[in-house]
Amino acid sequence: MPSLSSSEIHTLAQLGKQLMVDFRKNASHIKMAYPNQAPRIIEVIHPAASRTVIDEIDRLLAKHYGFTDEELDFIINYDIKYRMGKDAEGEEE
Repeated sequence: MPSLSSSEIHTLAQLGKQLMVDFRKNASHIKMAYPNQAPRIIEVIHPAASRTVIDEIDRLLAKHYGFTDEELDFIINYDIKYRMGKDAEGEEE
């Protein structure tokens, strides 16, 4: 498999940065309290809220690896069903 082109590397790097910004933008924060300790705030990432960026990354990588449209469709739909927590009809589990 040939290496990524400089254009693909640049695009993938930009999408990675965009994904991290999107993760932070869509994150929620939960205050955790423990006995005899200062409270802690944890950041909870919700990948489903960043699906459009994740799909762009999948499309770029699918093109690079020569996936067919059917293979890309499988990856995106697998992602929706199993990683994003939605059933086959697109409803929340």
